[in-house]
Amino acid sequence: MAFVNENYFKLSPSYLFAEISRRVDAFKKANPQKSVVRCGIGDVTEPLPQACIEALHKAVDEMAARETFRGYGPDHGYDFLRHAIAEEYRARGMSIEDDEIFVSDGSKCDCANFLDILGTGNRILMPDPVYPVYADTNVMAGNTDVSFLDGTLENGFVPAPPKEKPADLIYLCFPNNPTGAVATREQLAAWVDYARRNNALILFDAAYEAFIRTPGIPHSIFEIPGAETCAVEMRSFSKNGGFTGLRCGFCVVPKAAMGRRKDGKAEAIHPLWSRRQSTKFNGVSYPVQRAAEAIYSAKGKAQVSGLTDFYMENARLLGSALKANGWEFIGGVDAPYLWVKCIAGKTSWDMFSYLLEQAGVVTTPGSGFGAKGEGYFRLSVFNSRANIEDVCSRFADLAKA
Repeated sequence: MAFVNENYFKLSPSYLFAEISRRVDAFKKANPQKSVVRCGIGDVTEPLPQACIEALHKAVDEMAARETFRGYGPDHGYDFLRHAIAEEYRARGMSIEDDEIFVSDGSKCDCANFLDILGTGNRILMPDPVYPVYADTNVMAGNTDVSFLDGTLENGFVPAPPKEKPADLIYLCFPNNPTGAVATREQLAAWVDYARRNNALILFDAAYEAFIRTPGIPHSIFEIPGAETCAVEMRSFSKNGGFTGLRCGFCVVPKAAMGRRKDGKAEAIHPLWSRRQSTKFNGVSYPVQRAAEAIYSAKGKAQVSGLTDFYMENARLLGSALKANGWEFIGGVDAPYLWVKCIAGKTSWDMFSYLLEQAGVVTTPGSGFGAKGEGYFRLSVFNSRANIEDVCSRFADLAKA
């Protein structure tokens, strides 16, 4: 009989979004006549950009002819996509080389898989509230020295580096999931300085950078001088290009980023991640990578901009409705999420049940993102315009009740 990984028994019985789905399904079964609008999970609703559709069709046609057929692709991504991604970084003034880009099936997987190349005993630091995958995957790996920094309304849900406690591994996510908060250049620079002083590594999740609208807000950790020595960055095509059903993202691992052995000897992170991917990952399919490449074309960029503008208009409409009806919230300006304060006396899960039962609106309880998420709930703006307008009306009806 095989031994199991007992760290899994330290996790909550189900993943946050699986639990939400279970409760919603039970509600719908018991109330088949009630209309439900899902504003919980951050899944896109609008079709792929036309440039991506055209690239997909062309790539599939190539697979139909012996002369252009492709078999196994390169583990780290096709050169055409790695080059397009790196060129975009270079166009924004960052010195990222093509072979520092590793194409993957999404930033969620990269965040989890990166623990494969990191040793045990690391002192880990992450904000609270936070995307649950960061904490859960560390539990799965048996990492026990995990500390949380409080995100609060007072600090804009952007915790500052600790003054005393050193760390080895730091998780940052901006624009933030779940709060929608963004970090200024000065705030990110403070984290880079902290990481360099402590010889720490930052795992920077920039999955939502395409939604930033405020001038001067960094879109990448590598806009901060020195970050290439202490950070890796994960990005995804899921939200900007609508690839949640296609699965494609990438990780930027600078050759200058360092870790260390137990004896203190410095080791580059890049070759370790390269070895991990070569061994455990077969790459993203050729048609999907061609579709991702199309995002960087002039037509693709314009269409992606239209998509993100569409969702951010949803955010504006939803934010206006919340304000008009007395709800307190942050976010929805540079991110596709609104972080809303619960009605006094109600917990996050109370609020989930209340909004589902009274308004037929599915939300994400803030407590699912950590202890400091209690008292809040998250609204996603990834939805059709008609559904968002419907949700706005439902919040107005609640206020009248």
